[in-house]
Order: sequence, then C-alpha cells, then structure tokens
Amino acid sequence: MKVLLLENIHPVAVETLEARGHEVELRSGSLSDDELVEALAGGVQLLGIRSNTHVTAQALEAADDLVAIGCFCIGTNQVDLPAATARGVAVFNAPYSNTRSVVELVIAEIIALARRLPEKTSRMHQGVWDKSAKGSHEIRGRTLGIVGYGNIGTQLSNLAEALGLRVIFYDTADRLAHGNARRMPTLEALLAEADVVSLHVDGRPGNAGLFGAEQFAAMKPRALFINASRGMVVDDVALRENIESGHLAGAALDVFPVEPKAQGDPFESVLRGLDNVILTPHVGGSTQEAQEEIGWFVAGKLAAYVAEGSTALSVNLPAVQPPPLAEGVRLSYLHVNVPGVLAEVNAFFAEEGANVTGQYLATRGEQGYVVTDATESIGEAALDKLRSSPQTIWLRSHGEPRPV
Repeated sequence: MKVLLLENIHPVAVETLEARGHEVELRSGSLSDDELVEALAGGVQLLGIRSNTHVTAQALEAADDLVAIGCFCIGTNQVDLPAATARGVAVFNAPYSNTRSVVELVIAEIIALARRLPEKTSRMHQGVWDKSAKGSHEIRGRTLGIVGYGNIGTQLSNLAEALGLRVIFYDTADRLAHGNARRMPTLEALLAEADVVSLHVDGRPGNAGLFGAEQFAAMKPRALFINASRGMVVDDVALRENIESGHLAGAALDVFPVEPKAQGDPFESVLRGLDNVILTPHVGGSTQEAQEEIGWFVAGKLAAYVAEGSTALSVNLPAVQPPPLAEGVRLSYLHVNVPGVLAEVNAFFAEEGANVTGQYLATRGEQGYVVTDATESIGEAALDKLRSSPQTIWLRSHGEPRPV
C-alpha cells in the first residue's frame, strides 16, 4: 500500500511498514487542510500523523483510497472521528507508549519550579550570580493535585509519591487510587488543597476551557501549575494574570492553544517573558525511547490491520483481534449493524462451497465487523455480490490463499 507519514515520525515506523512491502513516503512537517486534501487525493492508503496535522471531514472526503490513519501520539482529537468512522477508515493511536516520558518531564518541572531554576539559570547566562534560597523549596511533603487520573496521571502519582509528595487526584471517571493517593470529590476540593496542580485530561471537546480564571482563583496562593495535556484546556491569558499578580508562584506548559506547524516556525504566546514559567515545544513524549516505541507500536497496528484485518485498539471501529491466518483464506467485512448480517455472510460462504474455519466478530454503535477464515478462495464475481449488499461498508481479503 501507499503510505504517507508526516511530522518526523520515527524511522522504525518506516522500517516496519517497508518490511511488509508497503511504499512509504516520510515528510518532516505537518500539512494544512488544503495540503492534506491534495496529498490524500494522490492515492494514499495509510496515513501517519502526530498532533499538528488535522484530518478533517473535507480531507477524508478527498481520500477515496484511504484505509487507515495512525496517530503516532496519545490523542486522536486531531482526527474527525465521526467522519472517519462513517467512511470505514480505521484510526489507531499509541495510548501508552510515551507515558513514562511525559511523567518524567512533569516531575522535572515540579522540581525546577519549586527551586525557581528557570530564573537562576537565566541570570547565570546573563552573568549575574544570584545565590539565594528565597522562594526555593523542597517538594518533599508538598501536595500534588492530579487532574485526570488515566495512564499518565496514575504513573505520575506513583513516581511523585516515591519522591515524598502527597498525592490527591480528581477524575470524572471512576479510577482506582494508586498507593496512598486520595480521590477528591470535586475539582474545587482538589484546587483548595494542592500545592502543585498538574493537568492530564484528554482532548475531548467538553474539556475545552476547563481551566480558566475561576479555577486559578480557587488554587492555593503561591501554588504551581502544570499543563502537559492539551493546549485548548487552559486560558493562557488568565494564567498570565495569576502569575503577574503573584497568586501563582510558577507554571510549566508543554502545550498551547495554537502551535507552530513546522520546526523553526515562530512561536507566539502571552506567557512568554514571565519569571519562573517553563515553556516547552510540546516535547512531553519527545524522547528517543518514546518515539521509537510509538513508531513501532502504531506502525505494527497499521500493518496488522492491512495484513490480518485486526482492529485491536482501534479507537473508532469494532475491536476484533483474529489470530494470524495459518491456512486457507480470510475476508474482513465492515457492515451496518443490523440483524441478519452474520447469517447472510455465512450463507454466502456456504453458497461458494467454502467451509468456515474461524470467525471473529464485534459491534460498535452503528457498525459491525466480522473476520472470517475459510478453506476455499472466493472469486471476484462472488465477492462483488457481497459488496453490493446494502449493509456493506467495505469488504477486503487478506494474504495469499494457502491450501488447507
């Protein structure tokens, strides 16, 4: 298949896909909507992106050949998932691969802010020897409030507790507390108690503007604030006002409402130039270890989807994880989730004289997905008959027929 990978995805992804016989084009930057429309119209079947390329309904409409999208990152809010699902385009991501890297960055930022290291190093570079303990604190015994207790939040909880921090957390979902962490009943209760507030929520639309002037006002005086989740979650203007007023002692941000598209592009933010504020260019998961793991993981999911029909960990299609095909033939079939489709599929195989040796199926919302292994190859004329069914979204065969 023709593969387009954007935004400097790790070379291991190229190696993984090329080893499966796919034709891979790797680009360093992201693409605008118009640029992506043009690129996808050129016959791209597999698309790999990170967080800066947005796959809109318009882009998907132009992508007649697109089979799957790999988000080589944690989030998928940069993809119009309803539009992708309606077209039967599978979307995969890497929900766990860069967790440790993000957590280590946050731990480093907590220590750096508590010791006011951004100011110290800046003044040293200016030739000023400012040896003072004023405003500098240990983190041991302080309270870390984690907003969003998912994969990253829980691992941060474990490391923070090992360093001597007390941990409290708030999540709208029912999450199991790790170690001695305490669940807080409301966000307001967490803000009133936390010396450091760290955001780790996802990019769902409901989280936009989650943290603004009201939430900053509810934080303890001289608390620290960290956002390594999504830029649209925080009102940066309100954050600046709380830093300048002295209500907050410092902040660290790795994500922003508007981020440059390409390496070297100018960066604008109201938070530039503030004392004890750490600004990093969305590098929470940008370690060599994390990027290699993400490249291997997502490319593997794309390859398995094409070769075997596996939708394991797809964020939008019904999840089916069939075993590798050992013999015979395999057909994967995405269809409208209505009664009687499975009976129709099995009747189709019976009419063709193909004995079914394995079948794996799942439903998700308005779609159903079934992967069927059979003893005999099915002719194109017969496949076209099944493709013409009003319930069919797509039908694909996998691998070379092998005799049983």
